[in-house]
Amino acid sequence: MAKKETKTIAQPPLYNFNNKWEELLENKEFIKVFLSDVLEDYIVKQRWYGGKASKLKYIELAESFRIQKDGEVYYGLILEVNFTEAFYQHYFLPIAFVSDENFAKDDRILPISIQNQKGYIIDAINLEAFRKVVFERILTAVPKDKTRVRYHKSELFKDCVYESSRYMGMEQSNTSIVYNEKYVLKFFRRIYSDRNPDYEMSRFLSDKKDYKNTPAYLGSVQIKDADNLNITIGLMQEMVENQGDAWEYMLMEFHKVFSNLEYKRIDISKLPRTEDYGRLEIKDVPAQIIDWVGLNVFTKIQTLAKRTAEMHIALGSEFEDTAFTPSHFNGDYEVWLKNRLLYQFQNRLNTIENNLHKLDGLALELANEFLEQKNIIRKRFVDFDWTKLKGERIRVHGDYHLGQVLVKDDDFYILDFEGEPESTIRDRKVKQPPLKDIAGLFRSFHYAIYATIFNNLDLYKHEQHHLFEAGEVLYQYLKSVFLETYVTKVQEANLNIGYNQERIFLLKYAMLEKAVYELGYELNSRPKWAVIPLKGISNIINN
Repeated sequence: MAKKETKTIAQPPLYNFNNKWEELLENKEFIKVFLSDVLEDYIVKQRWYGGKASKLKYIELAESFRIQKDGEVYYGLILEVNFTEAFYQHYFLPIAFVSDENFAKDDRILPISIQNQKGYIIDAINLEAFRKVVFERILTAVPKDKTRVRYHKSELFKDCVYESSRYMGMEQSNTSIVYNEKYVLKFFRRIYSDRNPDYEMSRFLSDKKDYKNTPAYLGSVQIKDADNLNITIGLMQEMVENQGDAWEYMLMEFHKVFSNLEYKRIDISKLPRTEDYGRLEIKDVPAQIIDWVGLNVFTKIQTLAKRTAEMHIALGSEFEDTAFTPSHFNGDYEVWLKNRLLYQFQNRLNTIENNLHKLDGLALELANEFLEQKNIIRKRFVDFDWTKLKGERIRVHGDYHLGQVLVKDDDFYILDFEGEPESTIRDRKVKQPPLKDIAGLFRSFHYAIYATIFNNLDLYKHEQHHLFEAGEVLYQYLKSVFLETYVTKVQEANLNIGYNQERIFLLKYAMLEKAVYELGYELNSRPKWAVIPLKGISNIINN
């Protein structure tokens, strides 16, 4: 009688090393196994890994350092991920060794035996003991720390003890931990050989300028790498109790606005228009528009404009720290800007040509218009003459949109100062006209209007093209009410954002840049939404 075959499930090999945990990273065999056999499979599955569109070639250990307290030792690793396309990225991964399976759960990186004690190497952020160590090291940080791993705390972070910690949620590029339900520590996963702009801006606004509408800076973790450069690993801030972000808030408000078209039997074709990039106080908005949109949306836009202006006033009021002192336009900035934008524009042209088959209707029509007008659009980017611009450049948010703003009661709090994900760390720190942030916010208004239409098409009785028409009218009034409050506020504080025609030029220029930037994402991720940046580009080119 034939023997019945039994299938065995392949288990990952159990590696055994005779070093103590505290000396494990000195073992070259462990490093080889860990980086090549294990981490490549692990890292590509992580939400914070930004190289999914590229082909991983190999991983090297760029730096390792201890994160420790009272004999409790964890390792911080800086991983250099090399790609076949001949570029690399750096990631931060803290690791811990646990012998209890309950601690490992689903995040086992490597089953391992250390001096015959079986266990697992895991991402240390999953371990409460590690999170407590980092919290206590920041809390007990000493001034002018000169060690390799440098903990810093502000004067606001005191008189507390560790009570609890938990994951904040499903972030893409970083991992945030909530402590004591009062503080948030953001671990930066994708890292750079320089201080992170989020750390620099948060500390400057909160610590130095006492700007109230951003989470207060409490502390940070930095390391000095082999080249003696600073790398920001973590940023500790106060936790702002909130009702969600301004993106979700505006989607709800705009849904009411579009529902009113039918409820109030509004004739879209008879809605009064306003001057594009004009300035309006709420009392000057036509009664028909107030009746349709409601007062609440406009008062919220005013508040957001005020908080944005206050942020820019704080960023433009420094005269000692050269990283933050205002600058004027010059030839170097013009060359940098044009080179960057023309490269991005060419990249988007290629993307459109490769993705035309995914488009139809208005999106296809606008994409063809984009291709037909490519020389006009390119000329717009080249048509930047710094000698005609009188305003100032300052450090700006750099990736300012409704998703970066928290809603708290009737107020707004601005966060996440890391800058545009596609930009290099140096580019994110270049001083820009403050209107670049306003352009980002205006593009976000435009997105929220169109997203509301797309998300609720089956609920609205009007045809899509009529909804788009109403959306464009709403968009004009939002911009005008915002600009009135914003411009008045910054001018009162003597922040020079240029004369009126200069402001309109810079706004259109930066909005064109932003819409072209958005186009790449939409064509690759959700072609149906490509109509939004394409409509934004068309508006600017044709008006």
